[in-house]
Amino acid sequence: MRAVIQRVKEAKVKIKNEMVGQIGKGLLVLLGIKDGDTEKDTRFLAEKILNLRIFPDKQGKMNLSLLDAKGEILIVSQFTLYGDCKKGRRPSFLEAAPPETAKTLYEKFINEIKKSGLKTQTGKFGAFMEVELINDGPVTLILES
Repeated sequence: MRAVIQRVKEAKVKIKNEMVGQIGKGLLVLLGIKDGDTEKDTRFLAEKILNLRIFPDKQGKMNLSLLDAKGEILIVSQFTLYGDCKKGRRPSFLEAAPPETAKTLYEKFINEIKKSGLKTQTGKFGAFMEVELINDGPVTLILES
C-alpha cells in the first residue's frame, strides 16, 4: 500500500462539478493499493498517518501529529500510484490490486481512519475526480506499508 500525503490548509474533491469531499487544515491522502496488500497494511498505514509528527508546534517545529493538531483528512483512491513507467511510454498498472480487492481495502483503510474521531472525507472509488488543494509548507511525503 502506498500513500502520498500532503499537509494542506484545505482540500476538496469533485466529481462532475459536484463536491463530494472537503476539508480544512489537515491531510490529503492519495492512496494506492498493491496486489497482495492485506488488512494489516491498512491498519499499519492508518496508524502511521494519524501519528506522523508533521504539524508545527508553538515554536514552529514539526512535532504534532494529525491527532494532536485535531486536523481533518481527505482520502482519495489512486491506483496510478502503482504505475510502472520503466519501459515504453505508457505506464503499466500490473502491480495495482484488482478493483474489487482494492475497493475493499480502501474502505477498510477509511474505517481505520474514522476510528480516530477526526473529520474524514473521501472521494469515490473508481470515479474520475478533480482534486484541489492548498499545500501547507509545502509538506508532501510518500509512505508505504
